[in-house]
Amino acid sequence: MTLELYSKGASVWIPDPDAVWVSAQLLQDYSPGERQLLLQLSDEKEVQYPVASPTDLPPLGNPDILEGENDLTALSFLHEPAVLHNLRVRFLDYSSIYTYCGIVLVAINPYDQLPIYGEEVIDAYSGQDMADMEPHIFSVAEEAYRTMTREENNQSIIISGESGSGKTVSAKFTMRYFAVVGGAAQQTSVEERVLASNPIMESIGNAKTTRNDNSSRFGKYIEIGFGRNGDIIAANMRTYLLEKSRVVFQASAERNYHIFYQLCASRELPEMRSLKLDAPEHFRYTNQGGEMQIPGTDDVLDLERTRNAFIILGVQPDQQMELFRILAAVLHLGNVNIQASGRGSDRSYIDADDRSLAVFSKLLGVEGPQMAHWLCHRRLAVGGEMLIKPMTGQQALEARDALAKHIYGQLFTWTVQRLNSALRTQKQQVKSFIGVLDIYGFETFDRNSFEQFCINYANEKLQQQFNRHVFHLEQEEYIREELAWSRIEFSDNQQCINLIEGQLGLFDLLDEECRMPKGSDESWVRKLYDQHLTSKPHPHFSKPRMSNSAFIVLHFADTVQYECGSFLDKNRDTVFEELINILKASQSELVAELFQQQENVSVAIRSVRSGKRGHREHKLTVGFQFRQSLQMLMDTLNSTTPHYVRCIKPNDLKEPFMFDPKRTVQQLRACGVLETIRISAAGYPSRWTYEEFFSRYRVLLPGPQSQEQAIASCRKTLPQLISDPDQYCFGKTKVFFRAGQVALLERLRAERLRVAAVIIQSGVRGWLARIRYSRICWATVTIQRYCRGTLARRLALTLRYTKAALVIQKTYRMVAVRQLFLMIQQATITIQAFTRGTLTRRRYRLLVAERAAVFLQATVRGWLARRAYMRVHAAVVFMQCCVRRRAARRELLKLKTEARSVERFRELNKGMEVKLMQLQLRADQEVRESAALRETLHAERESAAAELEALRATIQKLGSQKLEKPPPCPIISEKVEERRRAEEKASQEILQLTQEVEALQREKDIFSKEKEDLSSRLLEQEKAQEECVRQAVTQASAALRAELDEERRKYQGLLREFTRLEQRYDNLREMSLLTERTKGHRRTDSTQSLTLDTLSPSSTPLSPQSFTPPFPSTSPSPEEVRRVSVTSPCTERTFSLWGSETPMDQLMERMDVAKDPAVKMRGEDLAHAYDAVRVANKFMESQLRSQRSQQEEEVEALRCQLGQAISSSSSSATQRQELQELLEAREQECVRLRKELKELRNTVTLRRLLTQVLPSALTTQQGSCPSREKPATVTGLLECRKRDETKLIKNLITDIRVDSALSLPPGLPANVLFLCVRQADCSGDQTRARSLCSTAVTAMKAALKKHNNDIGMTTLWLKNACLLHDLLTQHSPKQTLDSEDLVPLTTDLSDLIRALSDLCIQAYQQLLSITETRLQNIIVPAVLESETLPGLSGAAAKLVGSRKRAGSDPRAVGGDVPTMASVMRELGALHTALSHQALPQTLMEQTFHQLFYLISASALNSLLLRKDVCCCSRGMQIRYNLSLLEEWLRSRGLQAGGAVATLEPLIQAVQLLQAAKKTEGDAQSLCQTCTALSSQQIVKILTLYTPHSDLDERVTLNFIRIVQGLLKGRSDGQPPQLLMDVRRVFPVTFPYLPPPVLRAEQLVIPDSLKISFLRRA
Repeated sequence: MTLELYSKGASVWIPDPDAVWVSAQLLQDYSPGERQLLLQLSDEKEVQYPVASPTDLPPLGNPDILEGENDLTALSFLHEPAVLHNLRVRFLDYSSIYTYCGIVLVAINPYDQLPIYGEEVIDAYSGQDMADMEPHIFSVAEEAYRTMTREENNQSIIISGESGSGKTVSAKFTMRYFAVVGGAAQQTSVEERVLASNPIMESIGNAKTTRNDNSSRFGKYIEIGFGRNGDIIAANMRTYLLEKSRVVFQASAERNYHIFYQLCASRELPEMRSLKLDAPEHFRYTNQGGEMQIPGTDDVLDLERTRNAFIILGVQPDQQMELFRILAAVLHLGNVNIQASGRGSDRSYIDADDRSLAVFSKLLGVEGPQMAHWLCHRRLAVGGEMLIKPMTGQQALEARDALAKHIYGQLFTWTVQRLNSALRTQKQQVKSFIGVLDIYGFETFDRNSFEQFCINYANEKLQQQFNRHVFHLEQEEYIREELAWSRIEFSDNQQCINLIEGQLGLFDLLDEECRMPKGSDESWVRKLYDQHLTSKPHPHFSKPRMSNSAFIVLHFADTVQYECGSFLDKNRDTVFEELINILKASQSELVAELFQQQENVSVAIRSVRSGKRGHREHKLTVGFQFRQSLQMLMDTLNSTTPHYVRCIKPNDLKEPFMFDPKRTVQQLRACGVLETIRISAAGYPSRWTYEEFFSRYRVLLPGPQSQEQAIASCRKTLPQLISDPDQYCFGKTKVFFRAGQVALLERLRAERLRVAAVIIQSGVRGWLARIRYSRICWATVTIQRYCRGTLARRLALTLRYTKAALVIQKTYRMVAVRQLFLMIQQATITIQAFTRGTLTRRRYRLLVAERAAVFLQATVRGWLARRAYMRVHAAVVFMQCCVRRRAARRELLKLKTEARSVERFRELNKGMEVKLMQLQLRADQEVRESAALRETLHAERESAAAELEALRATIQKLGSQKLEKPPPCPIISEKVEERRRAEEKASQEILQLTQEVEALQREKDIFSKEKEDLSSRLLEQEKAQEECVRQAVTQASAALRAELDEERRKYQGLLREFTRLEQRYDNLREMSLLTERTKGHRRTDSTQSLTLDTLSPSSTPLSPQSFTPPFPSTSPSPEEVRRVSVTSPCTERTFSLWGSETPMDQLMERMDVAKDPAVKMRGEDLAHAYDAVRVANKFMESQLRSQRSQQEEEVEALRCQLGQAISSSSSSATQRQELQELLEAREQECVRLRKELKELRNTVTLRRLLTQVLPSALTTQQGSCPSREKPATVTGLLECRKRDETKLIKNLITDIRVDSALSLPPGLPANVLFLCVRQADCSGDQTRARSLCSTAVTAMKAALKKHNNDIGMTTLWLKNACLLHDLLTQHSPKQTLDSEDLVPLTTDLSDLIRALSDLCIQAYQQLLSITETRLQNIIVPAVLESETLPGLSGAAAKLVGSRKRAGSDPRAVGGDVPTMASVMRELGALHTALSHQALPQTLMEQTFHQLFYLISASALNSLLLRKDVCCCSRGMQIRYNLSLLEEWLRSRGLQAGGAVATLEPLIQAVQLLQAAKKTEGDAQSLCQTCTALSSQQIVKILTLYTPHSDLDERVTLNFIRIVQGLLKGRSDGQPPQLLMDVRRVFPVTFPYLPPPVLRAEQLVIPDSLKISFLRRA
C-alpha cells in the first residue's frame, strides 16, 4: 500500500451503517504509527477514524477524472466503495444502467421503460467493436456474434442475478438482437419462432413474487444455431429446476403461474366455456397468495399473445385447447374436497357428486370413480402379495398436490419439447451456436429449502467456472505481453462444491436417505452432523445453535441456513403408480402422451408390517437429475467462449431509478463482480500503452522528448518515479501497474504541474507588477499635466468673467432708459389712435344710415314697377284666354254638328271612340286647369292689392314724418346706440357661434379620426381573418400533403415488403429445386425465370396488379377472391369451387415447379410463407381501411373549418370566390387521395396474384362488341412481328451486355418498346400491344433482379421504366393531350402503367439499397474517425477516461481506413450514373436527401454511443468533414433538395461539443442553439463529453442538471428517443415530364443491339 497517498486533502471511503460507504477528506497527513485519522465528511462534520495498523487505513478515493467511468477495471483504486460509487453515479446522474467490469457487463434494473432498445440501437451496435461503444447488452451480443463468425467457435452468454434484477428481459433483448442481426440475410421464419417462444415460456414458467412481478421460476439455456452465412437456422432450449411447488402453494402477496390467471380471465370466450372456469378467487391453487391481478398487465391480452405464439410455432388451435384443458383440470383438481373418516381420521374419501372431481375427470378423459378411489388409497406389496391401504386425509391431500405438480411438470416438459421440435432445422446443419443462459442468482431468504439449496449449488458451480475463466484471461494477457509473472491467487470454492456434490456430500447423503424405507428429514440431518461436524469437520458446514433440524453452508457469496423440512419429499418427487396408470388410459391423446414415459415416474410401494422393501422401481432423484443436467451445462459452457452479464436489483420497492446501496452491495458480492475486481487488483489492474503513458505523463520525463522515443523514455524514467520495481512491469506494448500506482503518478504529475504553475505564476506576477509600475508613472505625469492646464484655464476664465460683468452693467443701464422712452411713446400713440377711431366711427354711422335710406327707396320703386308690369301681363293673358275660349266654343259647335251625322261618324271616325274619350278627358282636364288658374290669378290680385295698400300707407307715413321734420340728434343717437348694442350683441353671438363651430369642427375631426381608426381596425381585422383563413387553408393543405406523403411512404414500404416476399418465394423455389431428384425439372436462367413463355402471349408480369393465374373466365371477381382468401377461415372450401387444385399448387404449376413426392418436404415451408402473406395482407388491409376512414373524417373536419372561416371572414365576393376555389381544389385533392388509397388497397392485396381474370377473356369480350373505333393512322413507328417479340425482349433487355447498355443513349430501350407498342395499337391488334408491353415490364423487372448490385444498370432501367411510364401516360386515353399532333392509344394499359410505376419505385429502392450497402460500413469511420483536417492529427493527449477497453477484434494497424474521400467517391459514382441517364433533378435531390439522412443518422447514433469521439478536437474534425459534404452538394446544385437539412442534427451535436459548457448562460445558449436535437440526445452528449487535453475539463453534474431543467419546458412533439431511426425511408415522387413527339427517324439504334428485324411503319 502506498502510504504517501494519505496526505492532506486526499479522498477516502469509510464504512457507514446506512450508505455502506461514505466519502471523507483527510485534514492532515498520515504518518506511520498514528492511531487516528482526522477526517471531514461531506456535511462538514469532522470525525476521528481509528487506525490500528497501516492495513486498517480506509480505502482511497479515485480521482475526479475517473468519476462515471464506463469500465470499473479502469479505476485507479479497485475496491468495493469505488465500485459502488461509480455504479451509483452512472445510474442516478447519467441514467446509464450498463457498466463494464472487465469481461462482465453489470446491468442495473431501472424499473422504467428506456428508449435504448429500438432497431436503430441494434443498427448502431451491429458490426461495431465492443471497445468503441458504450456498455450495452447489445454490445455483449455483438461481441459474441462477431467472435462466433470470426473464430467459428461456440459462444455463450451467462445472465445471472436475483429475482427481479432483469435477467429475463436481458435474455429477451439478447435473443431479439440475434434474431435481427442473424435473420436479415435469408428472411427466414426461424428467428420469428425464437422470439415467439418467449411469451409461451413466460406464461407457463413465470409468476409474481414479492420481489418481481414477472419472476422466472425455472432456469433455461437457449442455444441459437447459426449457419455458414451467420443466419439463424435452428434453436434449442434446456430448462432447469422448475418450481413445481408453486402449483399447489403460494406465499402471501404472490401468484401461481401466469397461465392459470390468463385462462380464468378469458373464461367468457366461447371456446373457453367448456373448461368450466371461474374467477381465480374460487380456486385453491390460485387464491392462496391473495394477489389476483398484477398492476399494468392484462391477462386476456397476454393469453391472446401466447396463443398467437403457439400458432407461429406450429401448435394448432385444437392442440392448444387440449393443453388448456389439462391446465384447467389442474385448477379443478385443487378444489377436490377430500374428507377424513374413521377412527383417528385414518381414512379419507371423496364424495361421489364432487363437482370439481367430475370436471377434472371430464377434462382429462379419465374415470372419475377410479380417480376418487386411488386419491384416497394406495397399493403396497407385502410378501409377494398386493395390499390396498387407505390413506389419511393429510396423506390424500399430499397425494392430490403431488399429482397436480406432476401433471404440470410433465406438461411443462412436453411444451419445451414441442418448442424445440418447432425450432429444430431440417434443411441445414448448424455450424456454430450461441447459448443464452438465463438462470437464477444466489438466493437467501428467511426460510430456505430444497429449491434454494439447488439454486445456490448451481451458482457455486457457475462462480467457479467464472473465476477460472477470469483467471485464465488474466494470465493470457500476461503471457501475450511476455511478463515475468507469478501465479495469482484467487478464492476457489471447490471445497464448498465438494461439500455439496462430493462423496458422502450433502446430495449423496440425501439420495441415500431417500432410498431408505423409513428415511426422514431428521435422520438425514443427523447424518450430516455426524459426517461433516463430528467425523470430518468441514470448514464450509456448521450447525445453528438453536435448531436441530437445519444446517448452515458457507457459500462464496454469503452464509445460508437451510431448513431440512420437506427435503426428502421434494427430492423424491413421489407420484403413485395407480394415478399414473389412470392418466395413461385417458381418452385424450395429449394426456396419454404425457405419461407414456416411465423413466420420470416414481413408484412408491411401501411395506406395512414387515418393514422390508417390497418390489418397486426407483427413479432418479430430483437432486441427481439436477446434478446431471448442471454438469452437462458446465461441460457446454466450458466448451464455449463465455460472456457474462450480471443483473443488479437496485431496490426492493420496484421504484424507477432508486438506488439502495445495501441491496446493491449484497448482490455485487453474490454475483462475483467484486471477485473479478479482486482478481484484477491482485495482478496489474492498470494498463497503459506506451503512447498513452507518454502523452499523459510527459511532464514527468526529463529533457525534451519525442513520440518516437516513448518506449525508451518510459523504461528509463519510470524507475525514478516509482522506487519499488514490484509495483510496475514493462510489457511488449503496455506498461502494467499495480493498484494505486496510477494514483501515485497522478499525484506526482499534479505536483509537477503545480510547481510549474508556481514558477509561471511568479514570472507572470513580476511582469504584471512592472507593467503596473510603468502605468502608475505614466498616470502621475498625465495627472500633473492636466492639473496645470486646469489652473491656467481657471485664471483665464476669471478674467473673462470680469470683462463680461462690465459689459453687462453698461448694457443694463441703456436698456432701462430705453424701456422708459418706449413706454411714453407707446402711450401717446395709443391716445391718438383712440381719438381718431372715435371720429371715424361716427362718420361711418352717418354714411350707413344714408345708404340704408337710398336702398329702401330703390327697393320700393322697383316693387311698384314690377307690380305694374304684372298687372299688364295678367290682363294680356286674360284677353288671350277669352279669345281662345271663344274660338274653341265655335269649334265645339261645329264638331257637335258633325257628330250628329251617324253615318258620317261611322265613315269618317270609324275606330275613333277611344280617341274621342281621350279628347273628352283632356278637355275636362283643361277646364279644371283653367279654373285653377283663374282662382290663382284672383288670389294673386288680392295679395297684390293688399301689398300696394300697405306700401302706400308706408309712403304716406314716411312723407308725413318728413314733413314734420323732428330734431334728428336724440333719435339718431338712440338708434345709433341701439344699433351699436345690436352689433355688439351680434358680434358676441358671432364669436360664440364661431367657437361652437370650432368645437364642432374639433368634434368632427375627432369623429373622423375615430372613423379612420375604426376603418383601419376593420381592415386589420379583415386582413387578420384573411390571414387566418389563409393559414387554415395552408395548414390543411400541408396536412393533406403530409398525409399523402405518409400514404405514399406506406405504399412504397408495402411494395418493398412485396419485393421481399417475392424474393423469399424465389428462395423457397430454389431450395425446393435443389431437393428434386429428377433431372427433368431444372430452374431456368434467372433472366428468363419470369418470362413465362409457356403461357399465352397476353400474360401479364408478376406484380400485385397484373399476375394472371390459369383459371377459367368463370372464376369469381378479384375483390371476392381477396375477401374470401383473407377473411374467410375456410379457404380450401372456397377454392374448391374453382378447381380441384389449390391456389398454391396452381401457382407452382404455372411457375414450372414440380410437385412430385421428392418435393413434399418443402410444402410446410410454402404453407408457412403463404399463411404469413395472408396474415400480413389482412393486417395491411385493416390498417389501410382505418387510415382511409381517418382521412375522410379529417377531410370533413377540414371542410367544416373552411366553411366556418368563410362565414367569419369578410363578405367580399372576391374573397368568398377565392375560398370557394380553394375548397374545390382541396376536394379534388381529397378525391385524388381516395383514388390513390383505393389503388394502394388493391395493390397490397397479394391474393390478386392468384385470382385475376385472364386477359384473353377480356379480349374475347372486347371482340364481341358490335362496334369498335377505327384505329388512327400514325407514322414514324416501328413494327415488330409476332415471332420476333421474344427476340426483341431478349436483345433489348434481358441479354444485353453491361458495356453496351451503358453506352446507349438515355431511354433508347423505352423509346423502341413504345414505338413497337404504338404500332401494334394503331394496327388494331390490342392483344399484341398489351402482350408486348406486359412482357417488356416483366423483362425489366427480371433485369433489375439480375443486376441487383450494379448502380449503372439499375439507373439505366430506372430511366427506361420512368420514360416508358411517361410515354404511356402521355398517350393514355384518359390523359388530356397537350398537343393536337398526339393520337391517344386505343388499348387500355392503365394496369400496366401502374405496374411501371411500381417498377420505378422498386428500381429506385434498389438503387438506394446498393448505395446504402456500400456506404454503411464507411460512414462512421469516415465521418467520425478520419482525420482530414490538417493540424489536428494526434494533437490531443488522451486522458485515463478516454482509453478504450481491449476489444476482441482490434483493427489492423496500417489498414485501409475509410476516409471522407471514400464517401464522396461513392456519392460521386451515384451522381455520375444518374446524370449519365439524364434523370430529373428533383429525383436526384430526393435520392441524395435519403442518403444524406442515412449518413447523418448513422454518424449521430454512433456519436451518442461512443465516449472517445465526444471531445472538442474531434468535434472540429467532424465539422470539417461535414463541411466537405456540404461543399459537395453545393458544387452539384443539390443543396435545395433538403439534403443539407438532414445534416443539421449532426452539425448541432458537433457544435455542442465545441461550445462552452460552464455557466448558466452557456446552458441557455446550448438549449437555444440545439433545436434539432432532442433533450435526451443533448444530455447524453454532455454526459459522454470526455476531454482529451489538459486545457479542457469534463462537464460537471451541476451544469448537466441546469441543462435538464431548461429542457423540461421543451416539447419536442415526439416520444422520447435517444437514437435516430436509420431505417426511415422518405417517400419518393416521380415528376411527370411529357416527352416530345417521338418518331422512329429520331432514334439512333446501334447495330450491337441486333434489332434490325424491326421495320419502320
